[in-house]
Amino acid sequence: MKNVLTIAGSDSCGGAGIQADLKTMSALGVYGMSVITAVTAQNTVGVIDVQEIDKKIVECQIRCIFDDINVDAVKIGMVSNSEIIETITNLLIEYKAKNIVVDPVMVSKSGYFLLKPEAVEKLKKLISISHVVTPNIPEAETLTGMKIINEDDMKKAALCISKMGPKYVLVKGGHRCNDANDILYTGKDFIKIKGYRIQTKNTHGTGCTLSSSIASYLAKNYGIEDAVKESKNYITKAIENSFSIGHGVGPVGHLVELYKKAGVDFE
Repeated sequence: MKNVLTIAGSDSCGGAGIQADLKTMSALGVYGMSVITAVTAQNTVGVIDVQEIDKKIVECQIRCIFDDINVDAVKIGMVSNSEIIETITNLLIEYKAKNIVVDPVMVSKSGYFLLKPEAVEKLKKLISISHVVTPNIPEAETLTGMKIINEDDMKKAALCISKMGPKYVLVKGGHRCNDANDILYTGKDFIKIKGYRIQTKNTHGTGCTLSSSIASYLAKNYGIEDAVKESKNYITKAIENSFSIGHGVGPVGHLVELYKKAGVDFE
């Protein structure tokens, strides 16, 4: 079995962050491990508060994993401040980590800022050592300083982000550009990863889920294009099988096949 490490924040309602990552990794047949960077108090309505983990504890968690276990891929999600980002970057370089997937989490769906503005430049350094970075439209706009309206803009943003150093860039179009098509830039070519918009409000944790899925497939030795396409299929099915658990934005169906076997009825 392949081992995949997620470095991200904890989501108390279980739909995003560490919890979404571990569910995704389990669903895709890899062993998930975690380094928690922050504890969030949130539910389906929004993020109420965030407690960042001390950088020394973040460092200790990372060293404990790499000193003992072979890590086949690393997914990085919420990393809220400069010190934590710098610590993670330096340690991944030290341990020669492979298959690094950076999901540049900046703002929650409810509008809560999860990345401090002064940490954006440090985040770009982390992006520079990644195998692939997976920004959505708002995140790509923040990283590039450009407005993204259409598919051509997505390509321009991908090209701009690629100059920061990642091997591959995946700009996700689901927020507003098109019918949920994504653009993968390989350093040479632009590949359209086709999707379709699903009419549901329950999309909590989609970015976390997609990036941890990509990390899982990379760990299993998939090439980047196949890893992204398989992950697109996975997240699409998860959104199709999303469900309501509260008054706001519900989670996607990370473990829908397991739930079906258990006889769960979401109606």
